[in-house]
Amino acid sequence: MQSPKEPVEPQTPVKGARRASSRDSTHREDLRPGLGTFRRAFSLVSQRASSRASDSWRSSRFLFRSLRRSLDDRPAVGECQAPAVPEAGHGPEVPSRVTDGVSRQSSTRAEPEELEPDAGKSVADLITERQLLAAFQQLQHLETQLVAEKASHTFEQDPTDFARRAMDVCLHYDGLAAEIRTIVRETLGPDGVDANALAELAHVVRAEEEAHPESPADGDFLRTPRRWRQQWEDAVKRNAQERVQQAGAGEAQEVAGEAQEVAEGASGLARLLAELGGLVRHDLQKVQLEVQPAYAAAGFPAWETYLRAYHGAVAQRLQELAQDARGCEQLYILLDWAANVYGSPNFLGAPDLTLSTEPLPPLLAPDVWAKLESDYTSFLETKIASYLDNILQLEKSRWAAGEAPEVLQGRYHTPLSIDIHMLVAEHVKAAGAISAELEATTLRICAQALGLFVPRFQKAFLESEAVNEPHLGANINACEELRTSLLARFPGAFTELEKPLVAATCFFQKQLLQGWQHDVKPLFRVLCTKDWLTENPLQALMDKVVAFASHLEHVDPLRAQETLQEVHRYVVREYLVQALRPRERFRGVERTTASQRMGLDAQTIEDTFQGLGSEATWLGQAIPCVADILGETYKGDIQRHLEALIRSYPDIRRDHVLAILALRHLGHRQNQHLLQHAQDLLRASAQAEDSGTSGGRVLFAEIEVSTSMDVLIACIWCPWA
Repeated sequence: MQSPKEPVEPQTPVKGARRASSRDSTHREDLRPGLGTFRRAFSLVSQRASSRASDSWRSSRFLFRSLRRSLDDRPAVGECQAPAVPEAGHGPEVPSRVTDGVSRQSSTRAEPEELEPDAGKSVADLITERQLLAAFQQLQHLETQLVAEKASHTFEQDPTDFARRAMDVCLHYDGLAAEIRTIVRETLGPDGVDANALAELAHVVRAEEEAHPESPADGDFLRTPRRWRQQWEDAVKRNAQERVQQAGAGEAQEVAGEAQEVAEGASGLARLLAELGGLVRHDLQKVQLEVQPAYAAAGFPAWETYLRAYHGAVAQRLQELAQDARGCEQLYILLDWAANVYGSPNFLGAPDLTLSTEPLPPLLAPDVWAKLESDYTSFLETKIASYLDNILQLEKSRWAAGEAPEVLQGRYHTPLSIDIHMLVAEHVKAAGAISAELEATTLRICAQALGLFVPRFQKAFLESEAVNEPHLGANINACEELRTSLLARFPGAFTELEKPLVAATCFFQKQLLQGWQHDVKPLFRVLCTKDWLTENPLQALMDKVVAFASHLEHVDPLRAQETLQEVHRYVVREYLVQALRPRERFRGVERTTASQRMGLDAQTIEDTFQGLGSEATWLGQAIPCVADILGETYKGDIQRHLEALIRSYPDIRRDHVLAILALRHLGHRQNQHLLQHAQDLLRASAQAEDSGTSGGRVLFAEIEVSTSMDVLIACIWCPWA
């Protein structure tokens, strides 16, 4: 029997080498492995040839320093070898860093051979000093020896020796893999990038792939590919996840704790994402500028691997944040950060640094993104309605305070239009920065909310104490600004809003007219009376017209012109009402005087409205025609004036003709002749009105005339009366 080989004392690490105690000090046990341990290890390794060693070796890089013994000792051909089982009290104990049964060995050779390089360093020392390629080359050499000896049936007499030595090689391989993971974990740490270590890592991974290109046909676990590239990629992913999860950890708790305070929660989420973005940007810049060049010499795709690892880690973190997001602001912050911050081509802060040459998977899964947008739009509907409520309350407060609207750029102004424009533009722009679909949805929400808001605004204004010319003019301007600007800026999006805005504009115009009409109506009652013959009551009416028109100067020009023409038409119509329904009858000289006065009034009215800019010139013939019929001395010319009146105003009817003829007190035969001729003209006028050639002008149709005794007498002998 051969005596056991004396164990070699562990060497002190080379000066300057990294100390393993700073990176890993766990799993230290004092074990005394025996034959049973080796048999179990051999069985396990044989059954799982392609698996990695226990993770307890992940942090035990110094364990190999105890392996200062010959892994090449083997029995001579034909000799039997007893398993080396340590006895109590004989020989030193295996150092505590050895944890899976590596022990002192027996050898039949007379001179044991140390498996150390010429420089005297063991594989463990080489791994500790991160001379990974040299360590791998030694292990590869040992692996080749073991495979050759196994093929030559060297271990038939002592299979446990093969198991011990094979396990040593496997453990050293696992130690190399653990060191690879440690290097990856330290790469982006505060100590800076160790370019030499990264280069060694890349070379050793490539060397292992060349040494073990594929699994052996005989299932030999020693020659099974170690898949260190995959382990390296997994280590990069874990490191990225750890760093991304650490970003904004305090803010994450703050956001979760402030669910009731939506605004503060949104602020905390914004700070969290800002910190996350800063960390990812810093790490990826470091990878591209420092890490990637170190790997490049070995043709390692470090940039793409790190990029996809961080992309996946950020996606996972963002999805976690999305589950806890509450309120419109937080949801938008997430959407905006994903689409505009992280998705920006300048995210890395330098034009020559780009995220990827190939498209990355979506940061958020389509269903998660769709749910975020859906939740955001639901909150947005409530938010827009709330903003409009606030705008209405501000308007009510101004009305209650009696504040007169300002005049800006010559027009009555209310903040209503600007507030709504800013509300719509802000949210549409924000949504458009995320996606076209969200922008379209936001436009639809704004249009619907405004469609409901406009009638509420009308009702609230009518119930206020601010119904006067300046406020009505300001509201008309606001509606017109909204209608024209929104439709022009967002074509097709606010089509449905045009109808309620036009209705609101007409409503305010109607209120403006009705207020003025109520004010001037008493002034018409003094017209066409005997006092009117000697006085000039029309001037007071014209003064009211001029005063009202001064307000229209501060209203939208198109709406101001429409309103002015309505005032013009109202004055002419009400004047004709007094003329066709006189309280007193004029005969002889009074009739002639009344005709002259009516002609002068017609000229005054026409001059006034022309001076104000009214374009309703078609109204200018109505009063003069009636005045001419009233004062015509030649009865034969009455027919000519009547023809001019009917042709100019197709909406005139038989009752109006009878009322006009009644002013003259003509004979029955003369009335019958004029009425018969008027009948033909009225038929032609009705046909023209049906064909649309009348232009839609309305004057006499709104004048009601009473059937007085004079009119009845004029109708006698008229066959169609």
